Amino acid sequence: MTMKYLSIDRIMGYDNVQPRSNTAKLVEDKKIPPEVAARIERMEGAHLNGNEAFPLWTAAVLAGNVVGLNNYVLNITSLTYIGMRLLYNTIYINHRTSAVSWIRSSVFFASVSLPISLLIRAARKAADR
Repeated sequence: MTMKYLSIDRIMGYDNVQPRSNTAKLVEDKKIPPEVAARIERMEGAHLNGNEAFPLWTAAVLAGNVVGLNNYVLNITSLTYIGMRLLYNTIYINHRTSAVSWIRSSVFFASVSLPISLLIRAARKAADR
């Protein structure tokens, strides 16, 4: 969000009255180079994807803590997830080709496997009680 905000603010000024319209206004402005507008659209997409993935991740970590999964497992999985999300966002924001977009999608699905694995571990531990 911060990179997107700073980019929009520097290019055309950030409208905090209607903040959700900033990206669309920037894309429609013919004075803005198309590659700059496309990059900011990708920043918006990465931000929205993070918002969409967050509930699954939160539920998995909470479930793991509630059933008492090993702290080492929770911590390593958490760090791996955060690292994969950083890689995902970097690829998403900076890619320009269809081939690289498939790498981005692969990183996304690999990252989603982490909270799903935590949920499965938590469910198994809960079932064993």
